[in-house]
Amino acid sequence: MALLRDLGLTLGKWAGRPGAQVQKDSGDPDVARVREAAEAADWASVRQVLAARPESEGRTELLWAVADTAGVEQWITKALDAETESEATLARLVAGIRHISWAWEARTAARAADVSREQFEVFHARLRTAEQWLYEVAEREPRWVSPWYALQITGRGLQVGQVLARRRFEATVRRDPEHLGAHQQQLQQICEKWGGSHEEMHAFARASVFGAPGGTLLGLLVPVAHIEQWLSLDAGPDAAYMRRPEVVLSLREAADHSYRHPDFVRRGSWNLVLNAFAMAFSLAGDRVGARECFAATDGRVTEFPWSYLHGSDPASAYRKQRAAVGR
Repeated sequence: MALLRDLGLTLGKWAGRPGAQVQKDSGDPDVARVREAAEAADWASVRQVLAARPESEGRTELLWAVADTAGVEQWITKALDAETESEATLARLVAGIRHISWAWEARTAARAADVSREQFEVFHARLRTAEQWLYEVAEREPRWVSPWYALQITGRGLQVGQVLARRRFEATVRRDPEHLGAHQQQLQQICEKWGGSHEEMHAFARASVFGAPGGTLLGLLVPVAHIEQWLSLDAGPDAAYMRRPEVVLSLREAADHSYRHPDFVRRGSWNLVLNAFAMAFSLAGDRVGARECFAATDGRVTEFPWSYLHGSDPASAYRKQRAAVGR
């Protein structure tokens, strides 16, 4: 399931320069720890890692590391039953998010036309179960961000509609105004392929970026919006669109307010931001901007958005575009 999460770091060699290999996690050692504990069905260790990471310090990646682990659904409800009522909220959160990942495993990444009715039935059933868990968590812990962010994802899968989807997004950002994942989910929600429009998507991206302080990671939204419109076009018009002067200008303005800003800090999903700008600038023919981003990423490839160019081999897409701009 492509959830636009920050990925990790592996380096290799390529043509005598820094390699280009897809990241597995953000480099946070707790991600590997919690994943290993989940694989071992060791709830006590999973709980310890998650409980030590406050919501305000970005617990999302840790939760998805657990949720994307096969078999968690088989033991998490047993772990929940063993918890005291006052300590069971975290287990409910894990159960809810695991059911989202498990739902997409049933649906697969295929186009809707290629997904069977039986697959959709399982997909929707698991998402509805996820929503039950997540609403319980939201009621128990009103300040937590994670359940509302996860409800944005279930909402799109269940096609709850733009009005309810917007309310879920607003519930997330009331608790964390610059939550990158929440903004990414809302951008997807209002893009044309999900029933929105290009105009609404671009307006949301720019308002979010320039409504945030300089150095914001939300700068990611502008290149992603342009890439989404590029994807919607046929060969020929897609390249012409990306090379429009107004598109190049908007990318440069967003870069200036984001990773080029003196207050930008390499934290969290910083490398995802640079990868998105690298792809957008290279498609737009801005060789200077693209080379700048490729130098900063230094071979650290995020699966998104490069999978749009080469779904099975994002690193190959990264290398090809890097070579094209002379980096």
